[in-house]
Amino acid sequence: MTNSKGLRSAVCIAAIFAGGAAHADVTAAQVWEDWKSQIALYGEDSLTIGSEDASGDTLTVRDLAINMSDDDVTVNAALGDITFEEQGDGSVKVTMSESYPILITPVTGAVVTIDVSQSGLEMIVSGDPDAMRYDVSADSYKVALRDVVDGDITFTGDAQLTANDLDATYTSATGDLREITYDATLASVDFLVDIQVPGAEGEYVVASGKIAGMAMEGDMALPLDADFDNPDDLFTNGFAFSGGYTVDRADYVFDINADGDQLAGSVSTGNTNLNAQMSAEIIGYDATTTDVAVNIASGDLPFPVEVSMAEYGFGLEMPVAKADAPSDFRFSFDFIDIVLNDMVWDMFDPGTVLPRDPSTLQFALSGQARPLFDVMDPAQADAMNDADMPFELNAVNLDALKIALAGALITGEGAFTFDNSDLTTFDGFPRPEGDVVIQGSGINGLIDNLVAMGLLPEDQVMGGRMMLGMFTQVTGDDQLETKLEVNADGQVLANGQRIR
Repeated sequence: MTNSKGLRSAVCIAAIFAGGAAHADVTAAQVWEDWKSQIALYGEDSLTIGSEDASGDTLTVRDLAINMSDDDVTVNAALGDITFEEQGDGSVKVTMSESYPILITPVTGAVVTIDVSQSGLEMIVSGDPDAMRYDVSADSYKVALRDVVDGDITFTGDAQLTANDLDATYTSATGDLREITYDATLASVDFLVDIQVPGAEGEYVVASGKIAGMAMEGDMALPLDADFDNPDDLFTNGFAFSGGYTVDRADYVFDINADGDQLAGSVSTGNTNLNAQMSAEIIGYDATTTDVAVNIASGDLPFPVEVSMAEYGFGLEMPVAKADAPSDFRFSFDFIDIVLNDMVWDMFDPGTVLPRDPSTLQFALSGQARPLFDVMDPAQADAMNDADMPFELNAVNLDALKIALAGALITGEGAFTFDNSDLTTFDGFPRPEGDVVIQGSGINGLIDNLVAMGLLPEDQVMGGRMMLGMFTQVTGDDQLETKLEVNADGQVLANGQRIR
């Protein structure tokens, strides 16, 4: 009943409490004024208050509510009373209600009520008007579903997320941009879902999980006049972000019964690292997770499925700003030591013909390219889409290639440069120069096993072996190698033999 815009609005409210106070000055009145200026980013009518009462060093704002809406959803958070108390040492203590509701109302008319509660929450703002520090700690911070009301139907269920032992620091400096740095740790994060589907006999969703040892850090530059209703121009106006998080371990279990089908299982992971960066100049993303284990049982499956992986990873970095000189780019993914349980193997290899060693798939490219457009500028989007090549390619390196599967292994590496002044030799593509070497072992053994299993017709294998012989050379017992080369004259050679 909710949608992505509703979720985004709820996140914006949370960001105000986590970031708005961080921009506060060292007096109570300045803290509150900055809160109001931050809330105003979400619309002229986004803030309503009952009264403002100043007494000595304390400013009390009563019946504070934040309202946001667009064409699809309306969000209202009734925060109640908030006090801003000067501590006498240049800092301000901000005290909020221990709990407050958030109402999310999509255009469908359903009303989703979420309760936010915090235990042992303490906020302290210090610093000066141009460089401020915000410290927050809490024993727990909890977000829970109260109910969903849709016409005559009231849907209730247990859906909650709790962050435990929060300790965070925000610093903020204001110049041409508002620059924010944050660092936070959580001892653990727990979530629970236990929902009976309304109007569906016996259908339910049950899930729970725990994330242990979470740490987050990041840096953000935000335009002073940022318009979140029109975010397309954020990057051209200076928005930038870099940061990420780490997790020591995570464990999840689930049991779902819907439309007469049941799905149950568990997922666990070891150490997880994620880092991202986005700006008008560069986009980057790196994620790594170790010790992945997935177990699934379903009425649609004749047996449980168990999959484990020593490591999963994905990496990407690319320049996105128009430039006169090339910049580095990279792309990689890793699936290391994938293991399937025997019952999965037995589906297609009941005779245990294939080796069941862990499988690996690794691939990594790097190189240099020159953007011909400002990719993050919406004003250049049409021209970029109409261009034959929005990037000028200068160099590509095959840094890693590893495919290990069923006893066969393929590895490779190589490098090419590209002459962008020659677009005729390769029909409009810049002329490459360089080579790549691919090595394989156990390939013939794998082919023999597939024939023995009946998965490959024996009369078709001969042609495949002849093709391997044409483009590879034998380097050992069931070991092959091929070198593909493009020389300075644009000739393409395989193992020294010209093929173009």
